[in-house]
Formats: sequence, structure tokens, C-alpha cells
Amino acid sequence: MSGVYRASAFAFVLIFYGVFLTTEAQAPTPSPAPTHCASRSNTSCADCLQNVTCLWCSPTKQCIDYPVRNILPPSSVCPLSDARWGLCWVNFQILIITMSVLGGIIVIGLLVCCCRCCKCGRNGNKKEDAKVERQTRARKSRQKAKSTEMQLRHDEIRQKYGMAKDNPYARMNDH
Repeated sequence: MSGVYRASAFAFVLIFYGVFLTTEAQAPTPSPAPTHCASRSNTSCADCLQNVTCLWCSPTKQCIDYPVRNILPPSSVCPLSDARWGLCWVNFQILIITMSVLGGIIVIGLLVCCCRCCKCGRNGNKKEDAKVERQTRARKSRQKAKSTEMQLRHDEIRQKYGMAKDNPYARMNDH
């Protein structure tokens, strides 16, 4: 067993040493200076949207910084139907409608799944209860059959030894 521990310890040291050397060898590269979105105005939508922090307004052909304080750009900056972000062919109005429809479909799908699971769970309990009831009835009938069989055997033994009662309600006399 000690050979297995040595091999795993050796593998761990090699992996740790390799990770340490590769992180040590990589020098951090300076990121390029961010270009302001306003400098890309009066160009094309594709040039503006190369930077993910930029918003393109089609009618004015302006590239503006995305207003991060708001979820959606206010209409004073650019109307939703003319605003582009991420892709030039998708405007915010279509994006909102599409996302709302997809969200609604997902919520309805989850509700349907939950309802079906609850319904199946209730039917499963009914099936389980019926199964337990059948098993209980079968057990009671077997117990009754055994009890009857045992009573017959006892009566045979009583008859064999002359202890049989003519009247089951009469007291036993001293024989």
C-alpha cells in the first residue's frame, strides 16, 4: 500500500509543480486601453458594437456608452426600436418581446410539470394504499385459515384422547 501512496504523492507534486511553473512563467499582459464609445459615432453599427459597453442608435448613427444604471436604455437616449446592443440586427423592442414570450413559456412549462407531478403523486398514493389494503386482506385470510386449521387439529387431538366436548358450551367435567 505504501507504493500506492508514494505514487499518488509523486503525481500530486508533479501536478502542483507544473501548475506553479506555468502560472509563474506567464507575465500579465497589459490590456488595451478602452476606447470611448463616443469616438465610434458616425461609423457603422458593427464598429460600435465591437465594444460590449457601447450602444448603437440607428437614426442618429451615434455610438453611446450603455446606461448601466438602467436595465433598458431610456427613450431620451435612444428609442427602444432603434437601439442596438450586442448584435446589429436585434433591437431592444424585439429582444424584450422575445424574452418575455420565452420566459412565459418556461414558467407555464414548469407549472404544468409541477401539476402533473403532484397529480401523479396523489394517484401513486392511492395505488399504494390499495396495494397495502390488498396485502392486509390477504394476510388476514391466511391468518384465519391457519387459525381454523389449528382449531381442527386441536379438536382431533381432543377426540383422540377422549377429551372431546359434546357441547362446546358445557363445562369440562373431571374425567
